[in-house]
Amino acid sequence: MREKAIVDPPANALSPIDHYTGLLPRQEITHRKFLQFVIGENRVYRWIMILLIYGQFIIFKLCYPYPDFFSDSYSYIEAAYRHLNANIWPIGYSKFLWLFHYITYSALALNFFQYTIIILAGLYFYKTIVYFYPTSKRTRAVLAIFFFFNPLNLYLANYIASDGLFVALSLIWLAELLWILNRPALHHTIILSFVFLIAFTFRYNALFYPIITALVFLLSKQNTWNKITGIILGPLLILPVIVIVSTAVKNMSGTAQFPPILGGWQWGNNALYFREYVDEDTLHFPTPQMAELDQIARVYYRTVPPHKRELSSYVGNFFIKQWDAPLKIYMMKHYPDPDVSSWAKAAPLFGEYGLYIIKRHPVEFALHYISINTRNYFFPPMEKLELYNLGGDEMWPIAAWWFHYPSTRMTVISKTLQGYILLMLPFIFLLVNIYGIWGLIYYIRIKGFKKTSRVFNLTIMLLAAVLILNFSFSVFANIIVMRYQIFPLITGLIFVLLLSDYLELSYRSKVTNKNLELATL
Repeated sequence: MREKAIVDPPANALSPIDHYTGLLPRQEITHRKFLQFVIGENRVYRWIMILLIYGQFIIFKLCYPYPDFFSDSYSYIEAAYRHLNANIWPIGYSKFLWLFHYITYSALALNFFQYTIIILAGLYFYKTIVYFYPTSKRTRAVLAIFFFFNPLNLYLANYIASDGLFVALSLIWLAELLWILNRPALHHTIILSFVFLIAFTFRYNALFYPIITALVFLLSKQNTWNKITGIILGPLLILPVIVIVSTAVKNMSGTAQFPPILGGWQWGNNALYFREYVDEDTLHFPTPQMAELDQIARVYYRTVPPHKRELSSYVGNFFIKQWDAPLKIYMMKHYPDPDVSSWAKAAPLFGEYGLYIIKRHPVEFALHYISINTRNYFFPPMEKLELYNLGGDEMWPIAAWWFHYPSTRMTVISKTLQGYILLMLPFIFLLVNIYGIWGLIYYIRIKGFKKTSRVFNLTIMLLAAVLILNFSFSVFANIIVMRYQIFPLITGLIFVLLLSDYLELSYRSKVTNKNLELATL
């Protein structure tokens, strides 16, 4: 019987798993090489991609010739028209609308610009991931489809709202953090800080970004002064914004507020979700105003039956939305002018009232509000993404005037089509979260952190920290809808794909090693 010849691998051979350990010699990474990598060497392929990406935009706009509006859209436009420095929503997008309107009033140009920024941010993030980390063909294909051929990009770009641009800014911010982990440089610190500044003015979800940034700089390999600069530069840049907005709100309401206006409303709303289930003597509230608001709430609970409140069907903002609910009853009684200043004047009291009750009844707060938000987090409601223009055939007159439309009438291929096209988004978000939790537990269980490079471990830690802090911020202090969770969805997807590639390669290496051991017996 002839024996099989056994050929030993070369002594200096490295397995695929060594990509994760930092053992592989890697080329010196320069920004010129990275730029060449982003642009690509194959011109034909590059132009085909451009034609496909913008070809789908052209087809989309033929089907949706008008932008998509909802109540926030008109608030942004009005704030831009009135040159307000504070509004119910963060003022950055209104300032952007004003600046863009100064250049052109075309809604088509605005949608095109928003789409381009979303695509470019996705390209930069995609190229950063595949440049620094070992990725499988499957991972690269999934990311390419998600970033460049995802109908979600088109619908986000079509909104007159901050959602799409905030996602793009957040992607650039996260990509810069990855550069700082892998190849720190001063210009990345500067870009990171200014991107954070703009993102912060677009949405206050960016409030927790400095915590992530500080963590990355503390763990990055650079000198102490560069670390200090990176940690404090972003917060320093937003200080003038906070002062300007707080001053503007003070001029409206007599009280400086930050986050302005909606923060107080949100805390009042959160408390009213469980107020009827706790014992509080209205006569013993700290101020007469709080006692009056509480009395309005008690009357509301007595006169409106539970089945007409439908709290569970809302996205955690029932008492902000409803005009017959206690918060707006109080506002219209004391500040009847239908203006943002009325919201601002009522906000401090609502915030005090909400926090007072929540601090006294944290268990009920968790049972009746946090539980709803937690459920919504793992399966976010589609909300505005489900229906074009809220199902209406007209825009408000201020939008028609702003974009120079001759009429308020709107035409569209279908108002409900986007709900079917984007139907799977909440399911994908749920699966990403479940698999991400399992993957992280398994990674720790097999002690993957001891077998991989420091940078890979820090990257996993960074992505996990973004997801954990976003979950905490969303569940405790915000409403949760799908369009607010697009950036966490992308972060979770990257987290899952990087872990999956490592775990799959680790398993294959283990099987290969076992087969080699058996072959030598």
